Amino acid sequence: MPVVYTLLDDMSAWVGRYTRRSITAAATAVLAIAAVTWPSIVGAQPTSTRTLTLEEALAIAAAQNRDVQKAVEYQNWVRAKYVEERASALPQVTFSGNALRQFDDSQSRLFRNFTGFGDTPSSSVDIREIFGGRQDVRIAEVRITQPLFTWGQVGAAVRAARVGYGFADAQLRRFRQSVAKDVSTAFYDVLAARELAALASEDLAQKQRHHDRAKDRRAIGVATEYDVLAAEVVVKNARPAVIRADNAVRVSREQLRFLLAETATDIDASGTLATAVQPPPPYREMVARALQNRPELAELASQRSIYAELVTIARAADKPRIDFATAIGTRNLALPSLSATGRTWNAAIVATMPIFDGMRARGRTAQAQTDLARVKLDELKLRDAIMLELRLAVNAVQEAGEIVTALAGTVDQAETLLFLAEKGYELGVKTHLDVQDAQLNLLSAKSNLARAQRDYHVARVTLEWAAGTIETGGTP
Repeated sequence: MPVVYTLLDDMSAWVGRYTRRSITAAATAVLAIAAVTWPSIVGAQPTSTRTLTLEEALAIAAAQNRDVQKAVEYQNWVRAKYVEERASALPQVTFSGNALRQFDDSQSRLFRNFTGFGDTPSSSVDIREIFGGRQDVRIAEVRITQPLFTWGQVGAAVRAARVGYGFADAQLRRFRQSVAKDVSTAFYDVLAARELAALASEDLAQKQRHHDRAKDRRAIGVATEYDVLAAEVVVKNARPAVIRADNAVRVSREQLRFLLAETATDIDASGTLATAVQPPPPYREMVARALQNRPELAELASQRSIYAELVTIARAADKPRIDFATAIGTRNLALPSLSATGRTWNAAIVATMPIFDGMRARGRTAQAQTDLARVKLDELKLRDAIMLELRLAVNAVQEAGEIVTALAGTVDQAETLLFLAEKGYELGVKTHLDVQDAQLNLLSAKSNLARAQRDYHVARVTLEWAAGTIETGGTP
């Protein structure tokens, strides 16, 4: 940006030193330099445009949208969590190897008068080394532990992790449906913005033709300078609307490209807003579909099951448990003059019974039960919210459909009025104000119809989303 500001400052300095022709040449040079330097400042922009249908856009969003990708990664996390929790119910096998050197001479004097194998002149073994001096111990063993009875803790943890599969699947469906709703809305926004831009350009061209006709009429003496000037003002007032409409098209296309996470190419929408208006389905039918298909309800149902298992785990914290442990291996004992190696093994059944934990388990159980009650309340609240969403969505579809139907014939009437006004103006029986009114009425009718058609499409999409049956473009 500093480069661009410097160039603009230079252009301002040129204004005071050169004529209009020089200013035009300087501005052209500035634009040329900016075209070269701007990509290096803000990064390369997409150079090609890809036109998509709604189905293609939904398919791309199902694969590339960042929120959907995050939900897929959460699914992978849940699978890994289940593997982790399932490990608590399976045997745990570990291998350990130890090498120890120790020196303890405190007991060797107790056996200084002991007569043994080491007393013979030919023997190199002193049995007193067993009770003192340096010792090298090497141990290698395999340990196995297995829970036998945990008062339901392990089973509840495994079941809770398995329920997480359903929670992750429902969350992925929720993100896909939300993205499909946003992509569909952005898609229809592009179509509407393009339609409004075309109407603005058409209105400007029509006003320009009227301006040219006014100049022709002045040339033959049937129009005044006032008529020409008024027509010119109308043309200039119509240009800002074209600029704003073109920018709205660019903004809506960028919004669609953002939702598709497309960085290589520009995105444009293919299709039209025109559609047949159909009455919305009955409200009770949509409620039944929503209660069966909304992923948010499935998420809360999974959460309820998980919290129920957490209650079981918390209740078992102050209950007894039984574990089995065994180890098998070899042990080597090396003394300065002798060594021995043998096999070792042990097996144990360990029972643990908490006596008093300061009522920690009772507190955790109360917390888990409260969490479960809160999830149940959230589920009831969500059901009420879904019913309200459906009521509003059904009303919105009905309202948008009625508006489209009401405006369907208005455009034809406005076109007829404009035609009559222009002919009357040519014959001298209509004024320039009459033509302007007819042009304004036609532009308003077409614009209102385009917005109404966009609102109808979006209302239908919102209704399908509220019912949980919106097409996502990906794997269900």
